[in-house]
Amino acid sequence: MSENVKEITDSDFDVTVKSGLVMVDFWAPWCGPCQMMTPVVEAIGGKVDYATVCKINVDDHNQAAAQNGVQSIPTFVFFKDGKEVGRMIGAQSEDAIIAELEKNK
Repeated sequence: MSENVKEITDSDFDVTVKSGLVMVDFWAPWCGPCQMMTPVVEAIGGKVDYATVCKINVDDHNQAAAQNGVQSIPTFVFFKDGKEVGRMIGAQSEDAIIAELEKNK
């Protein structure tokens, strides 16, 4: 995991998303599209300084996924000050994700 992407857990999920703009990548190690998205998510984490970029492993931390209605992975959920402001499901382009972040800046 790069220093630009924060690995979060069920226990620190709410604290992490409660302030500012936060993107959470819900993923699992066995998921092919999730693995494909890892370098994209890390690149985004290195490019955007106005948002926190996080990943949460749904196998290890399924409470946050359940609370947020995540039913397929990868799912990218965008939070602003604790409220969901956007969601993308499935593999996405770096540009599409950055556009979603920009929209909610």
